[in-house]
Amino acid sequence: MSEFLDLEVQDGIRMPWNVIPGTKQDATNCVVPVSAIYTPLKPNPAFPVLPYGPLRCRMCRSILNPFCVVDYVAKIWVCPFCFQRNHFPQHYSSISESNLPAELFPQYTTVEFMSTAETGPVAPPVFLFVVDTCMIEEEIGYLKSALAQAIELLPDQSLVGFITFGTYVQVHELGFGLLPKSYVFKGTKEVTKDQILEQMCFFAGKTKPTTGVIAGSRDGLSTESISRFLLPASDCEFVLNSIIEELQKDPWPVSADQRASRCTGTALSVAASLLGVCVPGSGARIMAFIGGPSTEGPGSIVSKSLSEPIRSHKDLDKGSAPLYNKAVKFYEEISKQLVHQGHVLDLFACALDQVGVAEMKVAVERTGGIVVLAESFGHSVFKESLQRIFQSSDNDLGLSFNGIFEINCSKDVKIQGVIGPCTSLEKKSPLSSDTVVGQGGTTAWKMCGLDRKTSICLVFDIAKKDGSDAISQSTSNQFYFQFLTYYQHHEGQMRLRATTLSRRWVAGSGGVQDLIDGFDQEAAAAVMARLVSFKMEAEPVTSWYQSSGSMAMAMASAAQAFIDISNGLTELTEMFSDVIRKLDALRSALHVSPPGTIVLADFDPVRWLDRALISLCSKFGDYQKETPSSFSLSPRLSIFPQFMFNLRRSQFVQVFNNSPDETAYFRMMLNRENVANAVVMIQPSLISYSFQSGPEPALLDVTAIAADRILLLDSYFTIVVFHGITIAQWRKAGYQDQQGHEAFTQLLQAPQEEADLIIKERFPVPRLVVCDQYGSQARFLLAKLNPSVTYNSDNPAPPGGDVIFTDDVSFQVFMDHLQRLAVQ
Repeated sequence: MSEFLDLEVQDGIRMPWNVIPGTKQDATNCVVPVSAIYTPLKPNPAFPVLPYGPLRCRMCRSILNPFCVVDYVAKIWVCPFCFQRNHFPQHYSSISESNLPAELFPQYTTVEFMSTAETGPVAPPVFLFVVDTCMIEEEIGYLKSALAQAIELLPDQSLVGFITFGTYVQVHELGFGLLPKSYVFKGTKEVTKDQILEQMCFFAGKTKPTTGVIAGSRDGLSTESISRFLLPASDCEFVLNSIIEELQKDPWPVSADQRASRCTGTALSVAASLLGVCVPGSGARIMAFIGGPSTEGPGSIVSKSLSEPIRSHKDLDKGSAPLYNKAVKFYEEISKQLVHQGHVLDLFACALDQVGVAEMKVAVERTGGIVVLAESFGHSVFKESLQRIFQSSDNDLGLSFNGIFEINCSKDVKIQGVIGPCTSLEKKSPLSSDTVVGQGGTTAWKMCGLDRKTSICLVFDIAKKDGSDAISQSTSNQFYFQFLTYYQHHEGQMRLRATTLSRRWVAGSGGVQDLIDGFDQEAAAAVMARLVSFKMEAEPVTSWYQSSGSMAMAMASAAQAFIDISNGLTELTEMFSDVIRKLDALRSALHVSPPGTIVLADFDPVRWLDRALISLCSKFGDYQKETPSSFSLSPRLSIFPQFMFNLRRSQFVQVFNNSPDETAYFRMMLNRENVANAVVMIQPSLISYSFQSGPEPALLDVTAIAADRILLLDSYFTIVVFHGITIAQWRKAGYQDQQGHEAFTQLLQAPQEEADLIIKERFPVPRLVVCDQYGSQARFLLAKLNPSVTYNSDNPAPPGGDVIFTDDVSFQVFMDHLQRLAVQ
């Protein structure tokens, strides 16, 4: 897999199929879609930053790249996408085979342009802090301390604003430090930009224009009126620190049987409108610090009465969460406003209870915002993550703004859409596929906020019908892709990064081995994880069918066929008899229901993954028909079933024991991380430490547990240092502090040092759990292990080992049934 990693280092891209199925039917048979996970701003010191603008094709607007055919005598270049012949401009007149511009160098498939022709002052970044005050004094103390540290780390030139909210919303005026002053808005109503202009005295002493857009200094607002609320960090540090120091719990009384009156939605509405008035189009971030559920005004997720529980997954599935859809719709409108303005919503949710991350997900994800979920503002997950945003280091986030991402590709490839932190710009073109996945129906997307690690998943559609048609239409067997990212660099200037790729396509049965050789199973697992998460949210949990006459009979036949398949698949899991009963009920209802009857059928993501895996193994596995023992997979595909086994058990698919907020958080993180991090989320890494050997990878299996061994589990969101029972007893006896036991001291330190390294490189900062065998927190490890030894299995646990109390099938049982179904 090293060649795929090299491609990622060079261009920031991983593709499941590096040799592409050449026709629509071949692509369908391959199950995993033709797709790519691309990190637009992945750092690479090897590629050049060019101090001039790009040269574009006059037909399709693609950029000059190493795959262009160049006639050096006639000074003409041919676009590989549309085959248009373009003349070089005068300043390229000296071009020759020995004097190439950087964008034609074969190794520079990714280049970045920074035009020096652009004039005008660099727009400083804007940070608008929106702070919840409906918390206990201890939590407010933690938050005040973290905010004070963050203010010190802000770049001096950046503009800062400050809003607090509880029962009411207060916009603090920073430009008048002699006397604390704020504008107060009622928490029960949404606030528009016109209300902001009128009530916050932006036209005091002046006549308000009757026509035209009123936003920012270029559209009629004076710099003085804007600087009352948004000031350079260096100019308002004293005032800001004073406001933070004097922060107190919301003064409105709360009875013992009531929740605090918290107007989160109104506060975010005020923040979005304020930025829209003052700095439209500039790089700005709303950083919301929320310590509990919204109970007041638009966007509220629960009533004030404590007798009403906050919605769960079960409530959402049943449709018994009356405020949910209304809140999601409200935040969709907020997201549209922020995207139009070019601004970002970052969310720091720190509470033991849910705060509404599931409802706010649409606004955070579509603007490319950051989300951090922790139990308290005093937790290291929050404190260290907040510092990491502003700290300058080799591993800093490199926050960038106002990105626009565009795709160009060969005419035989269309774009279904993007899954990730972006919003469709609805720029339809012949390259837009009729099938939409994620943000689709376009070839351009807005990325209001992006950083060095932001990754998006692009899903393509092969448009060619058959191989002979493909050969006649194309001059070669290559597909070309070009990704253009126009963005405001974290240093302030606008840049354009262009990545151009070429991939070979094959058609027909003769290309199966080529497809296998080009299969990247890690990228495929990451793509399938994003797809199944998207389907669970985008497709309704239930599908409704109207039964009538012959259609009912046809659907009954289809349901029967589906049940037959399902009965075979049940052997793969031995857990889904409930789904089978529902499908039987569907078949019976379709047989007997009179016209007009509504019948219910559930969507099952686990079954969808199982069917995909069986189809892939049937196509690419090596076996004799009806002989499971003969089944084998190429090394290029051999780990993929293991990824799917862990994916179907992961927090992205199994929502049991997770709140809607936690599920939304996990999926947001999955949708913005690169392949390596996504794989760790799907299948955690496990490292073993013992006296017998140095650190070594261990199987993600319960048999890895031993009394004299330390295990380090990295599941991305949580780092677990697990001590075997003997190690734990020695540690509690204090042997590590005694002379002669230096080896034991080093054994204890090694996993802790490795955990610290992982925590230092990751954002958001993961939770660290240090636990012992048979301890209560050992569940963090046991939940991720393959249950090869359970309470009812035939093979007992080895001495010093452990068992898992579960009815889940083990990976071996899973593979046995997979092999039997794949060879049928």
